[in-house]
Amino acid sequence: MASRGRRYDGEPKLNIKKVIAVLILLIVIIMCIVLIFKFAKQDKKADSKVVTNSYISVYSSGKWGVINSKGETIIDTKYDDMIIIPDPTKAVFIYQNNVDLENGNYDSKAIDDKSNELFTSYDKIEALQNIDNNNLLTYDTNALKVSKNGKYGLINFNGKELLTCEYDNIYPLKGVKNSIVTLKDGKYGLVDNSGNIIIDNTYSEITPLTNKYEDGYVVKDENGNYGLINYNKKQVLECKYSQILNVCGNDLYVVRESGSLKIIDSNGETKLQDKFDTVESIDGNNIIITNNDKYGVITTDGEIKLESTYEDLSYISDENYIAKKDGKYGIINLSNETKVEFNYTNMIYMKDENFIEADREDGLTDLLDSNFQVKVSGIVSEINTTNGYVKVRVDNENKYYNFRLENKSSQDIFKTNTIFLSKKDGKYGFVDKNGVVIVDYIYDDATEQNDYGYAAVKSNGKWGAIDQTGKVVVSPSYDLMQNTVISFIGKWHLAPDLNANYYTDEKE
Repeated sequence: MASRGRRYDGEPKLNIKKVIAVLILLIVIIMCIVLIFKFAKQDKKADSKVVTNSYISVYSSGKWGVINSKGETIIDTKYDDMIIIPDPTKAVFIYQNNVDLENGNYDSKAIDDKSNELFTSYDKIEALQNIDNNNLLTYDTNALKVSKNGKYGLINFNGKELLTCEYDNIYPLKGVKNSIVTLKDGKYGLVDNSGNIIIDNTYSEITPLTNKYEDGYVVKDENGNYGLINYNKKQVLECKYSQILNVCGNDLYVVRESGSLKIIDSNGETKLQDKFDTVESIDGNNIIITNNDKYGVITTDGEIKLESTYEDLSYISDENYIAKKDGKYGIINLSNETKVEFNYTNMIYMKDENFIEADREDGLTDLLDSNFQVKVSGIVSEINTTNGYVKVRVDNENKYYNFRLENKSSQDIFKTNTIFLSKKDGKYGFVDKNGVVIVDYIYDDATEQNDYGYAAVKSNGKWGAIDQTGKVVVSPSYDLMQNTVISFIGKWHLAPDLNANYYTDEKE
């Protein structure tokens, strides 16, 4: 007979239910510990930032190439001259070779992101280079200048012909968008960046009336007389004036005819003359004029609103003006009442943003709202019209304000960022959107995360970079004393010349 297992006398009986309960409890404890560590680890991890793909010129060891917005190499640094990228979102890169500086000769070609040559039926492909209101270099993002057999035309970035190669020259009208001058048989014309003809090639000169193409263009005929053509191809003023000033408003223009400077309407009828030396601006029914180098205001009916006694005047809104008196700036109205005392060394009305920058003698700047109340005082380091904020250094801290001059956190301003600059005990680190520390407070200085997902960090006088997770991608090793803007894309940092707009890995 098979024997059974025996229990020795005195040995306690095993309680299976208790054993199972203990095992379950241990498993639960282990799971809790794992989850705690997991969540703690997640708390230290930043979200992923969505970075729009774009292309950037880079310079290294005397050669030029292209990277994308992730810092990945697209074109190796092997070209002798800078690669121009007219539209950062398009893989159309312009480069020059066989450059003869002495005679001004060069070849200009286009390649794509695989180094394949583009638009090979043309002799040259060039970017249309212009400047913006801040005097920074810009490129047309719709049209390229091309040449064939010594004549010029336009194509778009897909190679479609916008303007046949029949012109002696083509170039953007300086400081004005979407306005391209054409030269043919010694006569000037104008087209937009889609190749549509605005002005035929019949004039000896074409200049912008203002920096807005919507205001039209001053043209000069073969007899040396000036007229005005608007963007819709309409002849606003016939060519019969000896001068047209770069001032307009309320359908009024300032011209010189028969030696007399006067204000006329679009029908050529004289509205005002013999009451000013020159006209500075037309703002509704009020006109800023000068007499004997002093500024005043009159109406379109000739009524004097402010005597010409001020050293400078500029319109704000309603009946209010920035004025200069005894070398200082303040704000007055048309009743000659002082709205802001004349205590400032300079004052600028930011029209689109609707606030006023007023520089003080102590080097700080006051920001005044539309009611002329001082809302912020500090050092203005950035006015970002794209994201709608002002960056001001206040009491040695960088602070952000919207255009209503309301204080905002960096999380409010940089809504797509994954990490945010933070300062503690005189050192800089980074937190996530919930305030959890991602990068410890170990840096002497730092910048907010840029559009490419990188933030610059400074230690012992040198700059480096971290990525969107807070990981160090470049240990602080760059001096960058000449840089007004510190920005990184991976190992590449923005060059000192903002006009050139390229990145480099050069130490100096």
